[in-house]
Amino acid sequence: MNSSLNSSKVILGISCYYHDSAACLLIDGDIKSAVQEERFSRIKHDARFPVNAIKYCLNSQGLTISDVDLVIYYEKPFLTFERLLETYLGCAPRGIRSFLAAMQVWIKEKLFLKTQLKKELRNLSNDEFLASDNKIPELLFSEHHLSHAAAAFYPSPYTQSVILCMDGVGEWATTSAWMGDGNTIQPLWEINFPHSLGLLYSAFTYYCGFKVNSGEYKLMGLAPYGTPKYADIIKNNIVDIKPDGSFRLNLSYFKYHRGFRMTSRKFDKLFGQSPRKSESNLTQFHMDLASSIQLVTEEIVLKLAKTLKEETGADNLCLAGGVALNCVANGKLLQSGIFKEIWIQPAAGDAGSSIGAGLVAWHQYLGESRTVHPEDSMKGTYLGPKFENQEICRWLDEIKAPYLTMDDSQLMLKIAELLDTGNVIGWFNGAMEFGPRALGNRSIIGDPRNESMQSTMNLKIKYRESFRPFAPSILEEELSNQFEMTGKSPYMLFVAPVKKELCKEMSSEQETLFGIDKLNIPRSEIPAVTHVDYSARIQTVSYSKNPRFHQLISTFHQRTGCPLVVNTSFNVRGEPIVCTPQDAYQCFMRTGMDVLVVENQLLYKNEQPEIKYDEKWLNDFELD
Repeated sequence: MNSSLNSSKVILGISCYYHDSAACLLIDGDIKSAVQEERFSRIKHDARFPVNAIKYCLNSQGLTISDVDLVIYYEKPFLTFERLLETYLGCAPRGIRSFLAAMQVWIKEKLFLKTQLKKELRNLSNDEFLASDNKIPELLFSEHHLSHAAAAFYPSPYTQSVILCMDGVGEWATTSAWMGDGNTIQPLWEINFPHSLGLLYSAFTYYCGFKVNSGEYKLMGLAPYGTPKYADIIKNNIVDIKPDGSFRLNLSYFKYHRGFRMTSRKFDKLFGQSPRKSESNLTQFHMDLASSIQLVTEEIVLKLAKTLKEETGADNLCLAGGVALNCVANGKLLQSGIFKEIWIQPAAGDAGSSIGAGLVAWHQYLGESRTVHPEDSMKGTYLGPKFENQEICRWLDEIKAPYLTMDDSQLMLKIAELLDTGNVIGWFNGAMEFGPRALGNRSIIGDPRNESMQSTMNLKIKYRESFRPFAPSILEEELSNQFEMTGKSPYMLFVAPVKKELCKEMSSEQETLFGIDKLNIPRSEIPAVTHVDYSARIQTVSYSKNPRFHQLISTFHQRTGCPLVVNTSFNVRGEPIVCTPQDAYQCFMRTGMDVLVVENQLLYKNEQPEIKYDEKWLNDFELD
């Protein structure tokens, strides 16, 4: 062990075996590293034990598994097993096929998870004594929603806050409220499975032909193309929403609790058609349905928030769980002014629970005090691998890839020029982000003023549906000049309207266009990041958190007068965000990107040697 850490407590938090497995390393309560397994395995939403993520976390601090004091898993599997059994008994004999399939997995893998985790931890060690004995780090188990709550509150900038967690399901809880005070988190109330806001939204995701647990972003992006004409049908038949925001689902419309489908035939009958097949045409019906469930979701979130404010009188709200990634609902919540301040865990899903679990061990199990950071303690989410210029150049030389090396001032001027002239740039910079958003270190960037940039980036680079919007990364100090928003949004988790003076009204003829046909009508002076409802999902960029990305946008601003760039994650459809320079180069060469910047190295596509195309890669863009 590193001699300087002899008196320090090293905690490893892990989440895995469901989706988005991840690992986080804390030393004396400070988040040192956090990464998702998918970034190393290149399997999107990889759920396996995060062996590569753990190895990175340990290696980044010069540690081995024998240096770790505590390992904590993000939930309690026996409680989940209890829910599975009770749910089946409540539905029997219906759902027998799905129950038997689930039992096979549980008996083989999950029921004896403690033994499995210990085996995996022993396999991480090169120490024969440790590997052959039981002397591995102490193993703890948190609860699923407690891990979410801890990930939301402990890294936040608040000494006190109410916490709202909303997801599909943990062990039993699907929505839970907590009170955070100093280093303690106390439960307030919860809504239990099978009544779930996350699963309600996922049911509509499934019904509209998108993939559950990843296609929810698409449903949210599709919503502004429709009108919420089915909202009352949903509320009158499918979900009963109480004045305090609590809710109950009419389970006859669902099969997620007793079958392999999300929705039942009764659901199909209610809306007059079968679920859309993936990749088939999207119709106005699907857009209206997306708009309707989005409105219902926002209503529930706002009512829950109002209730929490009335119950606790708290000024601050922290959010986590998959529903907290619904940035449109977050924007409405922010605009409502119910709470003075809102902070959302940027890795709000299960991956972020590796951080929450680690912090549960530090504060709840060990009883250690908490240091509150003025902004937050997530370090901008830049918690993953970074690469030095020397090793990048060595690898580029090995593959005989032509490149230019520039100092930062030269490089930023060149990038600003390239963006201004319509080029799309892969931007690989510093430490990789943790969570689902690229925040300026593993990003594809473009000129937001370019009217064709959205369709170009969607169809020729990301290989995804044309309707999906892109986000602006804007200089923090320029936010209120471009958007109807004040404050900060460093993690791209709030949607806000574009300033009215920048918007362009559609003509009466354009207003009659069908759904996605409206996409090609420029909505503002920054059309590439302005959605059809004149909104944008915003990332504010500060010099303190990301000086190089801030410098890049500042240089573009100086050249063009535009203080923002288009920012989308550096990956293609069905692929995780790139991790290494090798991942970045492969993605660059096999898409329509014009330029690649890897730290201080600039590569032009038209100067690169031809590569042998891998047909499997070209045809293997999975649904996302």
